[in-house]
Amino acid sequence: MPEMQAYGASKPRFETFSYLPPMTPERIAKQVAYLINQGWTPAIEHCEPERAQSTYWYMWKLPMFGVYSVEKVLAEVEACHRANPGHLVRLVGYDNFSQSQGTSFVVYRGGR
Repeated sequence: MPEMQAYGASKPRFETFSYLPPMTPERIAKQVAYLINQGWTPAIEHCEPERAQSTYWYMWKLPMFGVYSVEKVLAEVEACHRANPGHLVRLVGYDNFSQSQGTSFVVYRGGR
């Protein structure tokens, strides 16, 4: 796959999608739609780039229980990014059946 990036220490990696080229807004929207279609609860987290390897990230508001709109989720992700422009922002999908994370990926990397 020529689009995949080689593993290296030159820049930090955060979860699976870090090894692919940056996602377009359309691809991010498709990931959010997938998260919602799985019945997972969206939640937004953020942290400073230097603390990204920490297990604790700040939660942006409460998880979005009962939200089934891709646009609303993306609007909250953007609001978190505007409020914390230097932070990494990730979207988490919580699976209430297995009581674990169904998905998690960084939407904004710090300084972007």
